[in-house]
Amino acid sequence: MVTGTVVRYSEAFKLQVVREIEEGKHSSCCAAMERYGIRGQGTVYNWVRRYGKTHLLRRVVRVETPAERDELKKMKARVRELERALVDAHMDLRLERAWVELACEAGGVEDVEEFKKKHDGMLSTVRMRAAKK
Repeated sequence: MVTGTVVRYSEAFKLQVVREIEEGKHSSCCAAMERYGIRGQGTVYNWVRRYGKTHLLRRVVRVETPAERDELKKMKARVRELERALVDAHMDLRLERAWVELACEAGGVEDVEEFKKKHDGMLSTVRMRAAKK
């Protein structure tokens, strides 16, 4: 069991910190936490909420039209489709490399890289024929 020191802050101190944030003495809740050495991550945020000063908390508001939401869904679907296509292409490449190595082994070719350099044009022709089928 972990034991530690529990720090209790007075209501006056809490109100002072919130007031200083409201007056602009601290740029954010995090800045106030650092200034006073407050270690709890959500402590000052909770004080700000408790005292009804939520306007001091930074918020991100995103406004989207229905068309923008649909476009986002389409783009995410397209990304998933492209990721699947990339996986397929990698599998095809690995299978092709394995086939070339097996063919070289069966043909008695010892240096696969040298064989590919010599027959590069011929291999691409074979690939094109296979793709047409």
